[in-house]
Amino acid sequence: MAIEERHWQTDGDGNISPRRATWRGRRVTAETQALLDEDARYFLHQSLSTPCLSAVAKAEGIWIEDFDGRRNMDFHGNNVHHIGYGHPRLVAAIKAQLDALTFAPRRFTNEPAIALARKLTEITPGPLEKVLLATGGSDAIEIALKLARLKTGRHKTISFWDSFHGAGFAASSVGGEDTFRSGPIGPLMAGTEHVPPFSCYRCPYGYEDIDGKPDLDTCHMTCANMLRYVLEKEGDVAAVIAEPIRSISYVPPPGFWQSVREACDEYGALLIFDEIPTGLGKTGRMFVYEHFDVVPDILVLGKPLGGGVLPISAVIARSELDVGGNWALGHYTHEKNPVTSAAALTTIEIIEDEGLVENARVVGAYALDLLEAMKSRHPLIGDVRGLGLLLGVELVQDRESKSPACDAAEAVMYRCLDKGLSFKTTLGNVLALTPPLITTVADMDYAVAILDAAIGEVEADRRV
Repeated sequence: MAIEERHWQTDGDGNISPRRATWRGRRVTAETQALLDEDARYFLHQSLSTPCLSAVAKAEGIWIEDFDGRRNMDFHGNNVHHIGYGHPRLVAAIKAQLDALTFAPRRFTNEPAIALARKLTEITPGPLEKVLLATGGSDAIEIALKLARLKTGRHKTISFWDSFHGAGFAASSVGGEDTFRSGPIGPLMAGTEHVPPFSCYRCPYGYEDIDGKPDLDTCHMTCANMLRYVLEKEGDVAAVIAEPIRSISYVPPPGFWQSVREACDEYGALLIFDEIPTGLGKTGRMFVYEHFDVVPDILVLGKPLGGGVLPISAVIARSELDVGGNWALGHYTHEKNPVTSAAALTTIEIIEDEGLVENARVVGAYALDLLEAMKSRHPLIGDVRGLGLLLGVELVQDRESKSPACDAAEAVMYRCLDKGLSFKTTLGNVLALTPPLITTVADMDYAVAILDAAIGEVEADRRV
């Protein structure tokens, strides 16, 4: 298939879809269109990004605002906005650090970087005691993979299809989304084995769920057993790398991660958890792995760590993995940048001091109840799922066949944008809702009301 013919609806809502062009033509004013034209003129075009949807003039709290003053609740935010946009305490901390120390060259350390590393080891449950900082999640994934190779003397990995671990070559290689790994971009990194993911609503092994829940008596957790099988057959895997809860809001079946942890230990592989979009409170615990009583060997954080202002990521590892003293694992120019470190430390303190993890748990549970009630009213909804403020609504042609309703999902998304709610679609037919941790019950009522109305309108159009 030629590149230009590739279907626009891939791992997110397509930026070259006909419906987007129609929406932009109807909603975008001449002033904004001029900005979009300039953006398209100077930035390389790529799937899911450029050309852009619209232009942001202001971002504050849970809201983004365009140049015409129209506001949308941002239930996407690339998962950077845990504490909301422009948090005054964070902005003040960044300004203060700029006045004190703006940069520390390699070979030198500084107090903010040390304070951040200390804080990260204090808040991570389990023996995760050594830290490396980087500027983005994809870079941090590469550090984790290098560390696993150094420790084990092996190079192979096992990861999941449909996963996302970043856009770099190594991250794309262990990732499982076709947008980042298919076509003439390859070949990718060798030794990156993949297995089908846990996804009980759409079990890749063909087992049926019971009202969206796994039938463990029938499937016997085949997904976890397959991973063990591949570990055994390969025999020389350095690491299993995975999102402990998938960003399309698939929660693993009970006991899944315990089984994987045991298999990793048995076959000498490390367990790397990628919590780049989901860590730091999104699921109602500070870290996702706390839900499953399993501690990884390496934890990777990113996205929200910079408070939605500055780019920073972190790798946190068991102390026995401190084996790279003779090699460059990351060695990034901004590895110990005092300004990004101060931003990350302040972000964590805000999450703690404002009780945002507990808020995510409470508001997320409330939201799931609202979405379940909405499902009972709308046959277009096949499944709702999630944990904390990581939520998914899967749209289907009918509940019996579970055939994905991709066109309907896109139509719902643009109707919601018209009504004041922004989110993304993923895998074509899943509405991915990832609001900030500061979202209130009232905010959630408003957002779900918009979603309810939009789905009702699309269902009505489909009946005509």
